Amino acid sequence: MTAEKITTDRIDIPVADGTSMGGYLARPAGTGEHPGVVVAMELFGVDAHVRGICEDLARRGFAALAPDFYHRVQPGADLPHDEAGRARGFELLPQLTRSDVVADAAAALAALESFGAGPGGMLGLSAGGHLTYLAATALDVPNAVVCYGGWLTGNPDLPVTGPEPTLALTPKISGRLLYLVGAEDHVIGAEEQREIAVALEAAGERHAFVAYPGAGHSFLRSDSPAVEDAFTRIDAWLRGE
Repeated sequence: MTAEKITTDRIDIPVADGTSMGGYLARPAGTGEHPGVVVAMELFGVDAHVRGICEDLARRGFAALAPDFYHRVQPGADLPHDEAGRARGFELLPQLTRSDVVADAAAALAALESFGAGPGGMLGLSAGGHLTYLAATALDVPNAVVCYGGWLTGNPDLPVTGPEPTLALTPKISGRLLYLVGAEDHVIGAEEQREIAVALEAAGERHAFVAYPGAGHSFLRSDSPAVEDAFTRIDAWLRGE
């Protein structure tokens, strides 16, 4: 990988419902077209970890945009990665609706195009993995990567996961989807992992499922041996390789 010099910006993104959504954009400093990728945040909002993922992708040659999916309920939310932050995240996440998430994802993809980014896709982390999976069933997302996206089989406390389980919408995915998860993930148990793998396999060979032995939830935040392989796969998948 050639490390690119990058630029970062805070931008405002118009959404079809008339709202304005903040976003964090990282991209190579040089001229030319770069593949675009929307980075869907974890429970904690567009925090330092999510911004760091955007910057890492930019160094790899992507234009990476993390939209603020909480913009209707707590604009600019950047929650601490602790129990208080988790509790607040679980107050905000249930306020997201499917229609709003799809509208926001569409707006973010359009914003990347307006900045001259080429076709790329979406990368979702944990809660954002669910949002990415959902967006891939409703929008033209050529290349989607879902990292440990939970609740795909449903969660009665989260409207965005129903009424029909998001996993049941898998046949509607028009592009390619790669699902990465730690085999020891405490949020996504072995049975749910099996169901996801089966659904993706049934939907066609353009999808893939990878479970990393010994890795837990949110392993991209850790020093897990899975991180290097995961980024290699993410890089290639978002380029359509």
